[in-house]
Amino acid sequence: MSIEIDDVQSGALRPRPVPYEGKYILLRVDDRHAGRALLRRLLPVVSGGLPDADRQQDAWVAVALTYQGLKALGVPQESLDSFPQAFREGMAARAELIGDVGESAPPHWEAPFGTGDVHIALSALSSDTGQLDKELERARAAYEDTPGVQVIWQQDVHQLPTGRTTFGFRDGISHPNIEGVGLPGSNPQETPIKAGEFILGYPDETGNLPPMPSPDVLGRNGTYAAVRKVHTNVAAWRRFLRANSSGAEEEALLAAKMIGRWPSGAPLTLTPEHDDPELAADPHRVNNFLYRENDDRGYRCPAGAHIRRTNPRDATIVGDARMHRLIRRGTTYGPPLPEGVLEDDGADRGLVGVFLGAHLERQFEFIKAQWVNDGNFIGYPGEQDPVAGHHGGTGSVTIPEKPIRRRLQNLPSFVVTRGGEYCFLPGLRALRWLAELED
Repeated sequence: MSIEIDDVQSGALRPRPVPYEGKYILLRVDDRHAGRALLRRLLPVVSGGLPDADRQQDAWVAVALTYQGLKALGVPQESLDSFPQAFREGMAARAELIGDVGESAPPHWEAPFGTGDVHIALSALSSDTGQLDKELERARAAYEDTPGVQVIWQQDVHQLPTGRTTFGFRDGISHPNIEGVGLPGSNPQETPIKAGEFILGYPDETGNLPPMPSPDVLGRNGTYAAVRKVHTNVAAWRRFLRANSSGAEEEALLAAKMIGRWPSGAPLTLTPEHDDPELAADPHRVNNFLYRENDDRGYRCPAGAHIRRTNPRDATIVGDARMHRLIRRGTTYGPPLPEGVLEDDGADRGLVGVFLGAHLERQFEFIKAQWVNDGNFIGYPGEQDPVAGHHGGTGSVTIPEKPIRRRLQNLPSFVVTRGGEYCFLPGLRALRWLAELED
């Protein structure tokens, strides 16, 4: 079955550019006719398909809607009821399941996340500031000329001068190999994954069509996105590394063991003793690895490391990792904490993450609930992801070593959820259908 790539929003499939600038905008629809008018004005701004070879400096805008947003547009109840339960309930209602507890719980989120006021989410990304500004101006003209639609939140994102996250690690390395899409995956050893794992209307890894909203024109070529803003406590991260290491070299190794890669992006599985920037700079090598053959016991990359938990590849685990793949797109916001600083400076810094797939429950929610927040699947019950878990000062992390493994205690939480929403990215025909709704 051929994939209708040109009907899939570009924002769903294109890997994040490097370097990048971007912006996220959340809107509230106060009048359904205004919301539909906005979509009509946005349609010329939203592109479909993959970039051409000669368009490396382009920009693209994506449009997504929450369940409350679809209601605000006046989508018929029969169609609303055809969406999956997780999407209809929204991320805030599922907070305990996905580990947003304590200081990450919805009562502590930034407004308007989790309030029901978020109806439409716009995202714009580009590797060129001028192109980004041009696309944003077109989008801005669309919503500013539409009374009855209000901008209620905005967030600028950008690649830091180091090219790394606020924790100091290169990001955005791994991208799944999606069958029939024509966009190569980042791991040459990964067998193509069925398109239905990421795009509605096509068979998934079970051989079946994933459940799809009705009518067909609304669901086909769409996908779901879990959008999250998380604050990174970089000072706590640095203090923990220093307190549990005997020097800078050991600090770097401990950090790599918790992440699964060195700061350059070089994977521990391929270079367990030291960072290798040359390997990291080679796109054919940086993600070209599996776990079972070279590192089944986790002596190189611990089974509990962040990248191994969230994508176990071929590792020996409970379950089939291919059933839980996601398209991940992380973008950084806020200033870096200056090198060597161990005390928090009060600045808001972190990551806006977008996690895309056709199955919210068995992709994003499963990964969060089973792989990030519980270690049963790797034989470490109750042990959470060392970086992304909610530890609250009582967490632990196990690092296999010979002759005896090392277990670190009293981990603080290094990330705090500031807000999130479940969104639906319709195909372009679906956006047109929504824009032309009548009542």
